[in-house]
This record gives sequence, C-alpha cells and structure tokens, in this order.
Amino acid sequence: MMSRMQNRPLLIKHSIRKKITILFSVVLLAALSACWLANSFFLERYYLSNKKEVLQGAYGRLDDASDAESLESESFIRLLSVICETNNISLLVMDNSGYVKIYTTKDYTMMRRRLYDYLFGQISLENMEKMKILEEQDYYSIRMCQDSDSKIEYVEMIGSLKSGELFLMRTALEPIRESVQLANRFLLYVGVSVLVIGALIIQILARRIAEPILELARLSERMSNLEFDVKFSGKKDDEVSFLGNQMNRMSEALEKTISELKTANNELQRDIEQKTRNDEMRREFLSNISHELKTPIALIQGYAEGLQECINDDPESRSFYCDVIMDEAVKMNRMVKNLLTLNELEFGNEVVTMERFDLALMIHNMLQSTKILFEQKQVRLVYEQETPVYVWANEYKLEEVLNNYISNALNHVEGERVIKITIQCLPDRVRAGVFNTGKPIPEEDLGKIWDKFYKVDKARTREYGGSGVGLSIVKAIMESMHREYGAVNYENGVEFWFDLDSGTKA
Repeated sequence: MMSRMQNRPLLIKHSIRKKITILFSVVLLAALSACWLANSFFLERYYLSNKKEVLQGAYGRLDDASDAESLESESFIRLLSVICETNNISLLVMDNSGYVKIYTTKDYTMMRRRLYDYLFGQISLENMEKMKILEEQDYYSIRMCQDSDSKIEYVEMIGSLKSGELFLMRTALEPIRESVQLANRFLLYVGVSVLVIGALIIQILARRIAEPILELARLSERMSNLEFDVKFSGKKDDEVSFLGNQMNRMSEALEKTISELKTANNELQRDIEQKTRNDEMRREFLSNISHELKTPIALIQGYAEGLQECINDDPESRSFYCDVIMDEAVKMNRMVKNLLTLNELEFGNEVVTMERFDLALMIHNMLQSTKILFEQKQVRLVYEQETPVYVWANEYKLEEVLNNYISNALNHVEGERVIKITIQCLPDRVRAGVFNTGKPIPEEDLGKIWDKFYKVDKARTREYGGSGVGLSIVKAIMESMHREYGAVNYENGVEFWFDLDSGTKA
C-alpha cells in the first residue's frame, strides 16, 4: 500500500509548472516587445541627440583651435579629418571675405553656396517647411533639413566661431532609419527564436522547481496517514528545502505529540494519586488542628481541674486560673474562626465581587481603629499617604489581608520598633506594603511562610497566640482575586506587600 501511495501521481488541476512556463513566456514576450517598441520610437531620437553632441564637440574643437590661431595647422587638420570621417561629418569653414580655410568634402562649392543661402536668407519656402530647428545658441543653430536634390535628411550646424569665421557642418540621417528597420527585423527573428528556446528552458527549470514541491505534497499526504518516519531528502539551500526541513521538524513534533496523547491514560492514574494526596493532606490538616488545639485544651482542662480541687484558695490565684482559661479559649476561638475562613476561601465557590474604592482612606480608617494597639506595643507608625488612591478589589477581603499584615508586623516588630505602611502607584498597578523593623525571615523559610500552620519561630508564635494560619488566609484571598503578593527581607526588617489593579485606568 505504501509503494502504491508513493508512486501514485498527484491530481493537480492548475500545475505550478504550467503557470511558471506561461508566466515567464509572457514576461519574455513583453520584454522583447518593449525592446522592439523602444527600438522603433526612441533609437532614432537617441541617434539624433548623439549627432547633436558630436556636432557640438566638433564645434568646440574648431572654436578652441580658432582662439589658438592653429585652425590651419597640420596637426589640427589631421585631428579634424579623423573626427569628420569617424562621425560622417561634412565641414566647411571660411572667413568673412569668402576664403575657404577648411573643408572635408569634395563638393565644398555646394557647401559654400548653402552657407551663403543661410546667411542671406535665400532658402526656398519648400525647404523652410521641411526644416526643423533643433537648437539655437548665440553663435550657432542646429537644424534638421532635407536636401532638395538627393532628398536625404541631414542634421546641420551653421554659425560662426567666436573669432569670426563662418562654418557649416552636416551629417546624414538616412542610415539610422535603415539601421532601425534592420534592427527591428533582426530583433523579430532573434525574439521568436529566444521565445521558443526560452519556453523550453523555462519548462525544464519549472519541472526542477515543481519536483521538490510535489515531493512535499506526497510527504504531507503520507503524514496525514500517520506515517511519521518519512523525511524530506532535499539538500539544496533554498526556500523549498527550508519548507521541507520545517515539515521534517513538524513530523517529529506530531509524532511526539501523538505519543503524548497515547500516554494520556497515565493522567488518570495521576488523578487518582492526586486524590490520594488530597486525602493525606486532609489527614495532615486534621492532625495539625489536633496538635494546635491539644495545648490550649490541656491548659484549660488543667486549670479547670485546679479550680475544681481548690489547689489555691486565694482570690488572686483563682483569678489567674480564670484568666488563663479565658485566654486559651479566646485563642481556640480565633483559631477555629481562621480555619473556617481559610476552608471557605480554599474550597468555597464564592464569586469574588470586585469594586472600586479608595485604598488610602481604607488604610487610614483601619489605623485609626487600631491606634491603641500601636500605643500599647510602643510602636512608631509611619503612614504618609494623603491623596486618594483608587483600586479595584474586594474591600471586605482586602481588610482581612491588611489586618493579618498589620497583626503580623505588631507581633514581630523589634529594634527601632517602627511600622511603615506605604502605597506605590506603579505604571500598571498599585502596590501596598507593610514594613516592620526586626529580624529578617530566613531565606529558606520565605517560600514556606504562606503554608498552613508553618511557623518560623514556634516559641514566639505560641507566645503571642499565633496559629500559623494568618498568612495562609492572605494567600487564599489574593489568589481568589488573582493578584500578586509576597514578602521581602531588608537589613533592618521585613516588608509584606500585595498588588492591585489601579482604579484610575480607563
């Protein structure tokens, strides 16, 4: 079956080989036609322009020789003869008295008579109608005219040199017209031959261009039947080979992709393993809760039994026992609430409502309500944001984030005992940060502080009643709003931050 597919001709309605042959034949025909038209319409004009330049060049030589008084010198006569013979120019130069100084034609009498006719205006009306002035200058004019006897057209330059000598130069135009006709006939014969030979050559070249493309077509057909072992074998460094190499890479990529699809069943096993891990996480969660609640329950139980057995009967001891029981009960209550909040955030399907509000005002109000906590801790609070800063977020959940950041800062502030709250308006977002002086968090713990029940300093966390859940709540809230958050160490403290979308955007 594979060999039949390889040898089966591809059915192509509009062959690129035929298109290339027709296109290049049309281009070649158009080029030959353009050459023929240019030859017919512009060659004579070009020749006429060239004749004018030749006459002007000869005039320049005459004028320079006249100024140098070497007009009749042997060297100049030889140079002038070469110029006139090379360019088919007839020349006559005479002075004001009619004395002929130079002539390059045997029939100089006719040339002198024609010069007199121009000078004295003795030109017949018929010849004037056939005359065309090509250029007029102060010392000469260039005209195209027809000889009345021979009917041959000439380009004539007539005038005077700057030193006063009169001159006439003429060159025949008839040979160029014969040359144009001859060139057109020759171009026609050559053009037909070139067109036929070019079409054959283009056919061969088109076949060489089309063959690699047909090979690519056969390759793609086999690839569509999932035969990915086929490869393009072209070695040339051109666009078709580049395409073939790209198809080779695509074949390898498709083979790899299909291989990955065939192993998709392993994903089901991975899902089962994930479910197992979730069960283990749930058991670990319950174990952590049991561990966290075991200490306060034991304390409550111990002090309650002490009260019951009247170990210390004085009022001060009973009050101390009651304070411990109440304090531990408050810690347990706070822990349970935090766990319920975290559970709701992680597993709930609540739609987070985003609203636009003034972040600066919200922080200001929170700090006013918790001012007493900073005073009790003898903390210097720095918050200098006075202008409104509008953001998009869930205001209620963001208050929870800020409460956790501020509580965390109050519990860990040391040294200069400064807590600084900042708001930065960045080009595409707003960043709020809560900084407290104190010990930096160990680098190995920075990525773990957001995990449930993780405590960097367990003794100190126990001292202020922390449960290791607050930053987990921050993580869950910020991820529910799909916003960034984090912590940064400084030499003198730690800053916790979060990003929000700016409320000033269009």
